Amino acid sequence: MLIMLCLNLVGNMTFGDILKESWVSISGNKVRSFLTVLGIIIGVMAVVIMVAVGETVENEITDQFSALGTNTIMVRAGVARMGGVRTGNMQTLTMQDAEYIASLPDVLAVSPVQTTGAQVIYGNQNQSTSLMGVYPSYTAVQNVEIEYGTFFNQFDVRNAATYAVMGPEIVNKLEMPPDPVGQIIRVQNIPLTVIGVTKAKGDSAMGSMDDMILIPITTLKKRVQGSRFPNAVQMIVIKLYPDADSTLFVEQLTSILRQRHRLKKDEENDFQIMDMKQIMEAMTTVTGYMKLLLIAIAAVSLLVGAIGIMNMMLVSVAERTREIGIRKAIGARERQIIIQFLAESVLISFIGSMVGLIIGVGLSQGVGRLILHYHVPFSLWPVLLSLTVAVVVGLASGVVPAFKAAKLNPIDSLKYE
Repeated sequence: MLIMLCLNLVGNMTFGDILKESWVSISGNKVRSFLTVLGIIIGVMAVVIMVAVGETVENEITDQFSALGTNTIMVRAGVARMGGVRTGNMQTLTMQDAEYIASLPDVLAVSPVQTTGAQVIYGNQNQSTSLMGVYPSYTAVQNVEIEYGTFFNQFDVRNAATYAVMGPEIVNKLEMPPDPVGQIIRVQNIPLTVIGVTKAKGDSAMGSMDDMILIPITTLKKRVQGSRFPNAVQMIVIKLYPDADSTLFVEQLTSILRQRHRLKKDEENDFQIMDMKQIMEAMTTVTGYMKLLLIAIAAVSLLVGAIGIMNMMLVSVAERTREIGIRKAIGARERQIIIQFLAESVLISFIGSMVGLIIGVGLSQGVGRLILHYHVPFSLWPVLLSLTVAVVVGLASGVVPAFKAAKLNPIDSLKYE
């Protein structure tokens, strides 16, 4: 039987013949073949999952910054220090600064921002949330849309009106009607009339807009906080026109604020300017390096799998020494033997890669979407990667065993027991 099989393989071997013989050889030792394939499965699965994790993190970061807009500039009060910005009780930015910035030619909209934590009461419900004081132009700066009601206007800001615009999440937490316009909430015993509810927006780099209450900044400073510095603000957010050069604008803004704050040349800035476009580019670079690191870690599993295939093929050469001797004795060429052993190696790698790809995609999509509720992107390049890995790993790990088998002396092989 063995001699007949060898005679068939000496002649003109077709691709089907090679695959059939490779499968017969692999399935002849199921346990060993399974353990070998398992290494490739784990390796490819790890690469696919790591790629999905990296792309998901990158997309989440990009989405959060995109919600602010890449043409958005943020100016924070305080002096930059290692590890962050030292703000404390520094009152270095004012509403007048914001109004002056609004007059600059590249500026589309500007709003000062003051934020504080607060307990909000509605009926018998009591919830902790963020209270943000802003100008009406904040809607244009942060792309805020109104679902119900309206937003307060500049007249309300000048008069410190007790109006509130709520996010949908805090509306649900307080068990208010879906359209709570006209309802009264209390913040630190100050009644606020709800005049609007924003559309759901999700998280952004400035936190969740859905779990926030927006009020006129003068109302927050005078009525809620009772601040001794009613014109001072924590932050100024700026939206530039789409065609504006944000890098040049940051340089101009730095010079303007230093002049307005009367800072000497040897004095450091009492503010920090953050360009969302530059920050997003920096974060994209960081996440890119992170993806490469994750893939490199996962690639170690592929290396282990390749070593496993090579070991299996070397053992197979030793076990089939007599078979190889018979093939060479009846006329098989070295090229045919090399092709046969390489085909077995590639087939093992291909099976493992396809199974690993299916499991990896299934786990990343299932866990990401159904359990963690993240949008996990699916791209074709992990599929192409798996096919490439199947061929490259299979060939690389099968070269040494294949050439070893081809170089066996037929006389010594026939004597092998």
